[in-house]
Amino acid sequence: MSTGVLGPGRARIADRTLRRDRWWLSPVATFVVFSTFVVYSTWRAFEGANYYAEPYLSPFYSPCLTTECLNGSSDFGQPIDWWSLSPALVVLIFPLGFRLTCYYYRKAYYRAFWLSPPACAVAEPHGGYSGETRLPLILQNIHRWFLYAASVVALVLTYDVVIAFRDENGNWGHMGLGTLIMLVNIVLIWLYTISCHSCRHAVGGRLRHFSKHPLRYQAWTFVSKQNKRHALWAWLSLFSVGLTDLYIYLLAAGHISDVRFF
Repeated sequence: MSTGVLGPGRARIADRTLRRDRWWLSPVATFVVFSTFVVYSTWRAFEGANYYAEPYLSPFYSPCLTTECLNGSSDFGQPIDWWSLSPALVVLIFPLGFRLTCYYYRKAYYRAFWLSPPACAVAEPHGGYSGETRLPLILQNIHRWFLYAASVVALVLTYDVVIAFRDENGNWGHMGLGTLIMLVNIVLIWLYTISCHSCRHAVGGRLRHFSKHPLRYQAWTFVSKQNKRHALWAWLSLFSVGLTDLYIYLLAAGHISDVRFF
């Protein structure tokens, strides 16, 4: 017996949808943007080169923890000596897992790639629906743990921004276009991270009385305000992390020179 939109309890409407607007624009745009980012990030993750242009380290490769890391790119040492592939593959699993299991991104790529459903009030082509109760989608339930891991990575990226204010000789007072790009990127990453639904619950969930927890209430209020813009921060941070890596790649490959302000 069919389930979901084709279930016996649903209205028998022959048309796929009665909508007259261009509902397909959103899933098509999502498909194109996500596909482009996946292709680019996959290439950069496996390249294993052109990710460090002192003092800038690509967010795809931070923290760089293997003995394959470029000289000067490992601010936290190189404890992993058995890994022979690209250093990015050690770290990217955590921010990638955080985004893949994100509630907003689930909605976006379920619609764009699986047509489940492609849009509100538009019938999906699938005859059955099992939700997120089986492999691999049941792994979406570990989203909160990816939040914690991604937060640690965000702290490391924040440190990268701080040391980007040092010049090649280690003196403070340097600022280049790369510094500003990295600064904007980490701000957007933090806004995306703290606006997460799981972050909102971790900050203010399981409380009976907010009056007894004023600090958590203030934090929950702030996170809730950002949660309304979670989709916006998700998109902007996706663009910013890709553009930050691209800028550092162009610097490291020698295609451009950094614009220095002082």
